[in-house]
Amino acid sequence: MEFKEYYAILRKHGWIIVVLALLSGVAGYKLSSLQEPLYRASVQVRIEPVGLDWGRANAVQVLLHSYQVLIKSHQTAQQVINRAQLDMSTDTLLSQMQVSPDESNFTIRIDVENRDPQVAKQIAETTANVFIANRQAWNQNQQRNSQVDVSIRDYVRHVPQIRPKPKINALAGLILGGIVGILIVLLLEWIEADILRTPEKVERQLALPVLGGIPSSKKAEGSHS
Repeated sequence: MEFKEYYAILRKHGWIIVVLALLSGVAGYKLSSLQEPLYRASVQVRIEPVGLDWGRANAVQVLLHSYQVLIKSHQTAQQVINRAQLDMSTDTLLSQMQVSPDESNFTIRIDVENRDPQVAKQIAETTANVFIANRQAWNQNQQRNSQVDVSIRDYVRHVPQIRPKPKINALAGLILGGIVGILIVLLLEWIEADILRTPEKVERQLALPVLGGIPSSKKAEGSHS
């Protein structure tokens, strides 16, 4: 196709692309606005053995995964619920929590997602404090060189809203609607491809010059009148 043919297609069917893109964008924004917001609070806990050396560093890397399981246990969850006086089950609390160990810097990240940003922050910080208190109690029964120091590296500084994101969803809707519009336009052009509407298309398809044309009935009636 030549540029003028593409331009003709846009002039003829471009409104389809624009309308579908706008409708999809508005729908994405409206649907996102109707959703209840969800917030995430994050706390980092530092794990550091006393008298750190190569062997103990490797041992801590193994301990990180063990601590991950411990933090995600129903026993720890119940302690968090009791301390924070939360009105929820351990299953509900654990479903809102993600625990991610990082072996590169000996930390454990506790992420909590909740509809209430204050509750998310409370659960994250209480979980970290309960875990630290349990480790400190364990250290009391160990020799000093066998102890593992646990502390909060970063408290919750802010609790961002992670979803919905109306602007991103609106942009995605615009793009998706535009793509659907383009596909519809291409389909319409494909359906009309076999219809020779102009002398130029006839000459191009048949490789023969057009010697004349039969006027439409309306044009013929107009000429006779």
